[in-house]
Amino acid sequence: MENFEVERAEDPIALFAAWLTDAEASEPNDANAAALGTATVDGAPSVRMVLVKRVDARGFAFFTNAESRKGVELAANPRAAMCFHWKSLRRQVRVEGVVSELPGADSDAYFRTRSRMSQLSAVASQQSRVLGSREELEARVHEIGVQYPNEVPRPSYWKGYVLRPERMEFWLQGIGRMHDRFLFVRAGDDWTRQRLFP
Repeated sequence: MENFEVERAEDPIALFAAWLTDAEASEPNDANAAALGTATVDGAPSVRMVLVKRVDARGFAFFTNAESRKGVELAANPRAAMCFHWKSLRRQVRVEGVVSELPGADSDAYFRTRSRMSQLSAVASQQSRVLGSREELEARVHEIGVQYPNEVPRPSYWKGYVLRPERMEFWLQGIGRMHDRFLFVRAGDDWTRQRLFP
């Protein structure tokens, strides 16, 4: 999709879906990976990579331990930003907005799609807290596997979140740093679109 197609776009969510499809065909793995930036109430930022598991009219959905650093920061300051970078396509997308928790049924449904080992790891991990050794983690996973030989229940602290975009910027690399940048800003149920200097 070239810049003239971006210039005609009216719905940035649909545009993102098209770019993600392109990235899934060209990136070696995890085209849905995004850098997620959160901050404390006093503005101290942190960033990490997450996998965005669904993008729809509600926004960009991801799942994590609510007791992790990002979960604690989102509870205190529910604003966040994401950046997708697809090196093979020389494109990136920036997303900013408000984050809210997804309904428990959404988290249950996604948790059931994860591999058993991923489920056990989610239950065993006290994410972002100090871990004495790798052996301690492996022992916790083993114990939980014995405790739940069949279905692994989703722990209450493992939740889904959705970032509802207020701003989305689409960036295409240009020759000699003459990049193309298009900013979409939410205006009620609609979007405004502007071209930015690179």
